[in-house]
Amino acid sequence: MYLRRLKSHMRRLPAALLLLFSSCAVWAQTGGRALSSVDLQRLANGVLGVMSYTVAPDVTTSSISVENAATGNPGLTMTQFGGGFTWSKGTPLYLEGNAAYSRYDPTFVASDGTEQRAVPVKWNAFSATGGVGWDFTIAEHWVLRPIFNFTLGYVASDLVIARWWLENRTDTDLDFLEHGRLNAYGLGGSLMLDYEKFAPEADHDLELRYTNVQLRSYGNTDAAVEGRATAASASVWARRRVPLAGWAVWDRPVRYVLEGAYTQFLGSQTEIGFDRMASLGVGIEFDSSAKDIWATRWRALLRYKFGPDISGYSLGLAVSF
Repeated sequence: MYLRRLKSHMRRLPAALLLLFSSCAVWAQTGGRALSSVDLQRLANGVLGVMSYTVAPDVTTSSISVENAATGNPGLTMTQFGGGFTWSKGTPLYLEGNAAYSRYDPTFVASDGTEQRAVPVKWNAFSATGGVGWDFTIAEHWVLRPIFNFTLGYVASDLVIARWWLENRTDTDLDFLEHGRLNAYGLGGSLMLDYEKFAPEADHDLELRYTNVQLRSYGNTDAAVEGRATAASASVWARRRVPLAGWAVWDRPVRYVLEGAYTQFLGSQTEIGFDRMASLGVGIEFDSSAKDIWATRWRALLRYKFGPDISGYSLGLAVSF
């Protein structure tokens, strides 16, 4: 299980979000007032695009908070908990899963002809993704791992605005902005090349992965917001764990950890503002396998994450079973 937090500042993303949500605008009359609305089909696709960042377990986007340059408040937040494991060498069944939360806060403008007010809209997305795969040994320490992935999630909208601004509203788009819900599912797969070598002098892990999951709305989703998005990415992740001479806890050596990761986004994620992210980390690991404890290893890593016009730090906590 992974827990990571990242706070970042980005100059280009707020402009990208503004472009996404202000294009194709329409004006809805509400009792003499007007609300600057948007093409809700494109809006729904954009919100699913945000969800697509968290379909696969990924160090680079496990948790991100990006501040809006105009307001100084987070306009995009993503948090993810996830992990994966192979059942055993005799039964090389691979299982993975992650749960994610995303928050997107675009802002619209309401006007009565003489006065304008910002209308903050809170979009909250929740998703859970599972994966089932099988390890095929292709060489010593190397396995090829095809994975079937499936996702379920929903996006809910909560319009926060004084009631008098919405009196006598007749536009159905406004109803969705206030109480809308978008249910989504995703089907797809991943292909992973995994290298693992454990030795007394050092442990080495390397993963190369391609993921493609198609996200679609379904069920009782509002007819105005039937969305779709493609969660596609290619990533590389590497870790080296080395015992510290003379250091031991729980009758096992303490290890220092070096880690690096890079993800190239290839699907709908590129329309939101991120097309790639990288991470460099250093930390420490404690081995509890000699004790009767439910976890075998405990890690803490400090990571530096960066991409085009974005950078920040995160503290990662993880356990191995």
